[in-house]
Amino acid sequence: MSEEIWAALGATSLDEVRRRAAVIDAITEIEPVEVDGAVRYAWNNGGGESAVWYFTPDNQALLLTFDHESALNLFAEEDYSVQEALYRGVPEHLVALVRNRPENYESLNLVDAETGAAIHYAGGVFWFDGTRWAQADGFLEHCRREDLDPLSESGFTYCLGDYRFGEEFTPEVIVEDRAADGWYEDDAEREKALAEIREIFSRLG
Repeated sequence: MSEEIWAALGATSLDEVRRRAAVIDAITEIEPVEVDGAVRYAWNNGGGESAVWYFTPDNQALLLTFDHESALNLFAEEDYSVQEALYRGVPEHLVALVRNRPENYESLNLVDAETGAAIHYAGGVFWFDGTRWAQADGFLEHCRREDLDPLSESGFTYCLGDYRFGEEFTPEVIVEDRAADGWYEDDAEREKALAEIREIFSRLG
């Protein structure tokens, strides 16, 4: 499943990736934030997993995923140098979007005890160069060294589930999935949720 979602992300236009990120951001009731001209969208499940997207005006992007139960939970180890190394290979103008920034619900900071430098924690670090998605060199190197599967251990597979890359993405299928997971007590609640999600889709194209 991980490789299928990675391939589906790569086959999806950046405009559509951004649209889905904006829709899920709104459904999750997270406010988009502008950071140095880039726009941040996010998803979290309220239980320690998150996906954070930054889209720049020049059609590049940064994606961070996090699973608090993974071996890639570097925040738990409080090791700034290891977290910093995961970003190696990502252009500095993208890393700057998460370096020395205020914390938020999805992204707390790891801080260098000596210099005071801070960077947002992430289990998975992915970026789009205008043409294709890539997994950060430092992230892959760390996974090879620790014998970890990059896509599953980073939370990539789980955290991108709601975006349904490679699948139909409509209000109806989102509500169907939620209904199957027991989100709604009755048909009235389900219909209310469907109307709200349809409004989000209409508003965000």
